[in-house]
Amino acid sequence: MGFVGSRAVWLCVYLTLLLFFGGARCFYLPGVAPQDFGKGDAMKVKVNKLTSVKTQLPYSYYSLPYCKPDKIVDSAENLGEVLRGDRIENSPYMFNMQEPQMCKVICRVTLDAKDAKNLKEKIDDEYRVNMILDNLPLVMPFKRSDIEATFYEHGFPVGLKGQYAGKTEQKYFIHNHLTFVIRYHKGEDTDAARIVGFEVKPFSVKHEYEGQWDNKKQLTTCDPNRKRTVTSSDSPQEVEDKNVIIFTYDVDFQESDVKWASRWDAYLYMADDQIHWFSIVNSVMIVLFLSGMVAMIMLRTLYRDISKYNQLETQEEAQEETGWKLVHGDVFRPPSHSDLLCVYVGTGVQFFGMILVTMIFAALGFLSPSNRGGLTTAMLFLWVFMGIFAGYSSSRLYKMFKGTEWKKITLQTAFLFPGIVFAVFFILNALIWGQESSGAVPFGTMFILVLLWFGISVPLVFIGSYVGFKKPAIEHPVKTNKIPRQIPEQAWYMNPIFSILIGGILPFGAVFIELFFILTSIWLNQFYYLFGFLFLVIIILLVTCAEITIVLCYFQLCSEDYLWWWRSYLTSGSSALYLFLYAAFYFFTKLNITKPVSGILYFGYMLIGSYAFFVLTGTIGFLACFLFTRLIYSSVKID
Repeated sequence: MGFVGSRAVWLCVYLTLLLFFGGARCFYLPGVAPQDFGKGDAMKVKVNKLTSVKTQLPYSYYSLPYCKPDKIVDSAENLGEVLRGDRIENSPYMFNMQEPQMCKVICRVTLDAKDAKNLKEKIDDEYRVNMILDNLPLVMPFKRSDIEATFYEHGFPVGLKGQYAGKTEQKYFIHNHLTFVIRYHKGEDTDAARIVGFEVKPFSVKHEYEGQWDNKKQLTTCDPNRKRTVTSSDSPQEVEDKNVIIFTYDVDFQESDVKWASRWDAYLYMADDQIHWFSIVNSVMIVLFLSGMVAMIMLRTLYRDISKYNQLETQEEAQEETGWKLVHGDVFRPPSHSDLLCVYVGTGVQFFGMILVTMIFAALGFLSPSNRGGLTTAMLFLWVFMGIFAGYSSSRLYKMFKGTEWKKITLQTAFLFPGIVFAVFFILNALIWGQESSGAVPFGTMFILVLLWFGISVPLVFIGSYVGFKKPAIEHPVKTNKIPRQIPEQAWYMNPIFSILIGGILPFGAVFIELFFILTSIWLNQFYYLFGFLFLVIIILLVTCAEITIVLCYFQLCSEDYLWWWRSYLTSGSSALYLFLYAAFYFFTKLNITKPVSGILYFGYMLIGSYAFFVLTGTIGFLACFLFTRLIYSSVKID
């Protein structure tokens, strides 16, 4: 569930979170205190997992034959980092502040057949090496021809494929020489420096030397005394059995005007602001259209009710108004499978509470990229503690339906949604274990997750359910008849399946443009921090879900069909179906995943994300429709 937890939770976050206002460049707290370095101070580089957009399976850095320190030490990780698949360890790369180095030899490695095969597989799958210095990730800068701005990619490729001049045979080459650029900023009143950038240019070089080898041997291909530096990969290092690879690096220090508090701005820069604004305008137009329809419905119904139907009306209008009024004795009749509806509404309230608090944290900046794993950890703990609201909501609704077995509904609320998600997690985690990926969750972490679930979440659901069930039952504004009214034959466009599927289109349409950027940031390892746009989109999404459900619910009641309970939930919840279909479209058009296991993992994560999206949007639609029906039936005088 490690990497599973990473993808699934990030998807639940991104697809349902759509976070807080603040523009393209939000204020954030960096997550760690700044560290000052004097000239000559030691700087330790850490290594992180190997990642690939082709397989989506992370591996430990030392699963490849790279140079190792005397003792490999795991850095302290929070729960979120483990679930993200991060494996942060120390490395033999050691720098000293403002002391450039050239052609520094780390070690010499002789490949065996297994190592060569492993390297070739990683190069084929386009794996990238990730490193960290002072909590900043290593990036490769590049420029786009259409925009005058510098963009950054995470890490650097393990190697590359190519052919020698005049030959057609495909060869594999490893990047064994790294040219680091460390950017630092000096304060006005101090000589201490703070790191504001960590960049790299990788090269593949077949190093040569004279005589017998030792670690202090001077290379002939890279000699600082002769000012001979590595500037190209013209003579690359081939990956084959028995080949000897010498790993080297340069490091240069460049002073920067960028201050420490703004060092993430360049990483988070996105040049597609206009597309995001187009997305917002598109969504706002949908909301305005729906708001006009809701306002028209509310004004017509309430005005005609107050006038007691005494004004002159056309026959069609009178029939329409009489339609929804005629079902007053059945509109609040409990639906079939009311227990399940209570459970899903409670779970949706739990989701909404988790998202609301997460928005506050995002606004304060605690969920910035510099706080690795912070978002995932926050989401997990908030989900656990919001269980009290899930229990309260489900039991209140259950008592309104004249239910008496509150413990039964509590158990279902505590175990249904988390149980389904955990089962999918476990299966996907087993697949990851089978691939020997570092993204698989250790059993110790699995135990912690189960402990959070059973030790905190379940008791809180029981507490909330107990308090909710002790409250007086919600009274309906009109009485329910003992004998159900017969529902007349409906027009084809009022068919439940058709109206439900139509209802999900507009909520999905309000978010699908932003969804492209969200999926890109998750599956293509791009930086994403436009929480201002995300906040606006989540507001638009919630309003759209509420309004489309109210409109379709009104048309349904006018047709004298009073079975609105489940349909209101499914109407807005059906947007999750379109989300999953869009994810499938994105998979086949934008991703280059070829391995069956990676494809299963992708659709497994997207299924979990769509399920969470269904629960959230369905609950919003149901609650809006519930309040709407109570409002219109409380305003009409029933004979």
